[in-house]
Amino acid sequence: MRCTERPDNFESQRKQLEAMSDEELHALFWDLAEKIVDPLIEEARTHTTPSIERSVLLRMGFSSIEAAGLVAQMGERQLLERGAGRLVFELAQAKDITLREAGCGLLDGRYWEELQA
Repeated sequence: MRCTERPDNFESQRKQLEAMSDEELHALFWDLAEKIVDPLIEEARTHTTPSIERSVLLRMGFSSIEAAGLVAQMGERQLLERGAGRLVFELAQAKDITLREAGCGLLDGRYWEELQA
């Protein structure tokens, strides 16, 4: 594969930026940074993986074995896209129990009907 030389546009870009104040340059930088990052943020909002969901559960205090079990069971029930941590959290709130009690209850086979509703 041959690399082609990119035309040098430094001088033309420099002329456009030369007349801008520091404030305008700062605003332009952040505008361009947002344009780059926005698609990544949207992707993160709409897509997840079992690995990400296990990581969330680990940070909620579950062991790696418990997190793996919860993620596997949620995956089998087509619930993973709603977020494992979110489901455990919402269940705990609805039942007025701790996060741990909610997660362990799911591992014991309880509460699944409520999550699927």
